[in-house]
Amino acid sequence: MRWKLLRRRLSISAPRVIVRRHLPWPLRWAVVALVLGFSGAIALWAFELGKELAGLDRHAKAELTLLRDEVGRLRMERDQAQSLAHAADSLLKSERAAQDKLGQQLRQLEAANMALQADLGFFEKLLPAGAGDQRVLVRGLQVEPQLPGRLRYQLLLMQSGKQAAEFAGRVELTLAGTLDGRPWMHNPAPGPQALRLKQYARIEGVLEHPPGAVVKTVQVKVTDASGAVRVTQTTRL
Repeated sequence: MRWKLLRRRLSISAPRVIVRRHLPWPLRWAVVALVLGFSGAIALWAFELGKELAGLDRHAKAELTLLRDEVGRLRMERDQAQSLAHAADSLLKSERAAQDKLGQQLRQLEAANMALQADLGFFEKLLPAGAGDQRVLVRGLQVEPQLPGRLRYQLLLMQSGKQAAEFAGRVELTLAGTLDGRPWMHNPAPGPQALRLKQYARIEGVLEHPPGAVVKTVQVKVTDASGAVRVTQTTRL
């Protein structure tokens, strides 16, 4: 039996044996990837060569440069527009604040004007119907000590009659009291002041005197343009 098998293997009728080399599958995939990459490189090279021969690549680069320049210009214009918008917004806010402040001042002036008109109406009611030549009246003289050697005064002068002509003259204040135990009188600087009076005039200021003086009375005297005394009034402290 063994002899028959041996003779069969050594004879012509023995079966054929094919020897194949076995490659590992990672190596097969590497070879396939290498072939695909080489094919892709050839295809890309052919594509780039075709674009260069057709002149498409040069135009694309020029257009890309123009587009980049355009983008830069648009960004610069946008930044300038934003800067102008911020400046305009700040200016608008400043103008609104100024308008609000002016509106507030206007309302205050209107309130002061209404108060003055009310005072004028009240004082006009106090004017006598006829006063002869004594047209100028002293309606208020207030004197308050502030510091040693200083007095603050407020004076209101009026004319009798609503249609009286403008009065031009001078007003003078005189202090009287004692200084070092002796009678003392003083006309504070700047002396007589020019006065123009249509209906009423409010005068205020500061009277200075020697710190050692004891002021007992303050006299106001109004004279006309010729120097004639039109009215006097004395207030005691």
